[in-house]
Amino acid sequence: MSHYDYDLFVIGAGSGGVRASRMSAALGARVAVAEDRFLGGTCVNIGCVPKKLMVYASHFREDFEDARGFGWTVGEGRFDWPTLIANKDVEIRRLNGVYERMLKNAGVTIVEGRARVVGPHEVEVAGRRISARHILVATGGKPRRTDEFVGHEHCVVSDDLFHLDRQPERVLIAGGGYIAVEFAGIFNGLGSEVTQLYRDSLFLRGFDEDLRLFLAEEMPKKGIDLRFKTVIRAVEKRGGRYHVAMSDDTTGEYDAVVLAIGRDPNTAGLGLEEAGVELTARGAVKVDEHYRSSVPSILAIGDVTDRVQLTPVALAEGMVVARDLFGGRQTRLDYDNIPSAVFSQPPLATVGLTEVDARLHHGEIDVYRTSFRPMKHTLSGRDERTMMKLVVERASQKVIGVHMGGMDAAEIVQGIAIAVKAGATKQVFDATIGIHPTAAEEFVTMREKLPEPRRQAAE
Repeated sequence: MSHYDYDLFVIGAGSGGVRASRMSAALGARVAVAEDRFLGGTCVNIGCVPKKLMVYASHFREDFEDARGFGWTVGEGRFDWPTLIANKDVEIRRLNGVYERMLKNAGVTIVEGRARVVGPHEVEVAGRRISARHILVATGGKPRRTDEFVGHEHCVVSDDLFHLDRQPERVLIAGGGYIAVEFAGIFNGLGSEVTQLYRDSLFLRGFDEDLRLFLAEEMPKKGIDLRFKTVIRAVEKRGGRYHVAMSDDTTGEYDAVVLAIGRDPNTAGLGLEEAGVELTARGAVKVDEHYRSSVPSILAIGDVTDRVQLTPVALAEGMVVARDLFGGRQTRLDYDNIPSAVFSQPPLATVGLTEVDARLHHGEIDVYRTSFRPMKHTLSGRDERTMMKLVVERASQKVIGVHMGGMDAAEIVQGIAIAVKAGATKQVFDATIGIHPTAAEEFVTMREKLPEPRRQAAE
């Protein structure tokens, strides 16, 4: 019998922590998980889930407008922010209860409070010390704040946007990552006047440049004031609004100023460094291929390691940890060809390598790209396009990159990601019969390669 209170103590009941807890318990381990905020973590409470619900809400205005071209007469619509937030909160509370039941049914002990590591095998929660053979840190990330300009304290971050008392009429969003472009689309779709700033020449760094250019062309069509090479200089509160001075020598009055400038690992106050755990300069836990830190009994998964910040990746890492520690076999997670999406408007989705990375790692490649007006908008009259792109290794003809911008991009690329993961060649794509009429069929009908030399994008 182990002399520890638990075989595994997990700090953080987000996606990765809950999965590791449940699977470890199913394999016979005695498990406890500590959470000081809400079960389900960022994704369920202030991330993926409520954000996607808000994305759905923001589409209705355009859907009502588009309906006219199909013969529908739609009355004047009115959006009510408090109703959306209240209904969203009901769904989140339901999911909190689902997570609680899953943990308890698996035999996992839930400990409420902020856990702090006090040794290689010991944590402290609310003055109580608990020992464990293994400690797993799964505390995720948090929105980055800044003090680079006067009045920064008047700004809000993404966490705050899910609980605003009222919808801001005018919103300024600073940032160029997926959170910034998603909330720009959300507020614009709900009827707010939106300005988005980004300090560099093109947002969504790390994505394929054709996708980045595509979205930069589409967002202004929807009324979003998109400004590159522009930052906030100062924010001053004037009555109920905020006066903002910007680096392009313009000023504006806004009801909310949002900082969406990145996320940092949530390791502050956990006692990790005092326990001998090595952290990166950004505060992430350094781990090896088996998620062990510099203290072998302390492991970490998910966003707190600052590697691939995606919920499904944290879930997969949690599974690997459970199997490694209690399943009698060591496995490694394959990080190649992980699909991802940006729920911008229109949305983006991608799997595999960008064109630039493909040239860097594979040399000679073939690139196929198409852009078209979706069939729906031939009657709606909306000026919105879809872009699709295939990156193919020339020697083997394997499809090593798939990129899409447009309606249903995430749903389409999720399926194609299976083919890319399986190593499908362009010939396999060409031999696949398309479903007609769909946008997705374009991925199996592209035959004309883009001419060489292609521009060398700076990503």
